[in-house]
Amino acid sequence: MAPRATKRKAMDGDGDQPKPQVRETLKRVTRSMAKQPHPESLPTKEKPKTKAKMQKKSADEDGAKAEAAPEELAVADGGSHNKTVVVEHCKQCNSFKTRAFQVRDGLEKGVPWVKVLLNPEKPRRGCFEIREEGGETFISLLDMKRPFKLMKELDMEKVISDIVEKIK
Repeated sequence: MAPRATKRKAMDGDGDQPKPQVRETLKRVTRSMAKQPHPESLPTKEKPKTKAKMQKKSADEDGAKAEAAPEELAVADGGSHNKTVVVEHCKQCNSFKTRAFQVRDGLEKGVPWVKVLLNPEKPRRGCFEIREEGGETFISLLDMKRPFKLMKELDMEKVISDIVEKIK
């Protein structure tokens, strides 16, 4: 390696003194960085409440209101109207979800004191089932394959009216 060092000295033309090695580190600035103001110049703002906190708070308020109404009905009628209907629907296709929402809305309109739960646990694959919690099963379509012909052929209005009649 010594011969190379001597060649470099000779090329520089200074003779005995080697050229000083100066490394300047430049900080890379991109366009997006140039547009952003410095953190010190930003005005301090209070952080807005996150959606989860707001939803949790409103759910607590709605839950208190929803719990009060069935208790009033239960007291008036002797406690016979505390029913929960579970709609278990697969998440594989959006058609399961739309039918589950139809059932939930129809039952809440038809029977105001009934509580409808959508997928309280992890749903089974290819499943669309409507059942009373701890009781009767109204509809059970299990292990369906695409294109989910059995579920799509259901007349949802008729199904909802039948369930409302059975619950009442």
